[in-house]
Amino acid sequence: MQNKGFTLIEMVVAMAVFTLLIGSSAGIFVSTLRNQKQGLATQEILDQTSYVMEYMSRSVRMAKKDLSGACTGTAKLNYAFTGGCLKFVNHNDVCQQFCLDGVRIKDENGNYLTSENLQVSSFNVILTGAVQPPTDYLQPRVTISLDIAGRQQSTIKAQTTISQRNPDVRR
Repeated sequence: MQNKGFTLIEMVVAMAVFTLLIGSSAGIFVSTLRNQKQGLATQEILDQTSYVMEYMSRSVRMAKKDLSGACTGTAKLNYAFTGGCLKFVNHNDVCQQFCLDGVRIKDENGNYLTSENLQVSSFNVILTGAVQPPTDYLQPRVTISLDIAGRQQSTIKAQTTISQRNPDVRR
């Protein structure tokens, strides 16, 4: 007499193998989704940080010497960084500034340059060659560094150094 069915042990072994395969497949799928979310969050923070740094760099690059001192607070100064704000006279002879307002960066018109999804924890500016009277005889440079956090615990530290497009000559 031949048995044409499965034993209980064969069924238990088959179910265990099936459960292991499905469990590991589900784990890989969940891990892939988590990594994709992290990648998208990192891409978002990179895109927005790149935009902010480029926008500020273009403006700072075209700055002029503040001959009257109305913008920077000191006559014949190119840039000033006080109270968390970088101030300078732009190419249209208008006082322009970038400030850290809580956890976002905004311009002189109150427009935010960073989205609500990002939190700027640090906005630092180092000015080189901007001393009055000029004792170092260096071309004025501005080094901007940002520490930014985004979604999915993504963070980035970005830094750039910009010098004026027009040479800083004594006036």
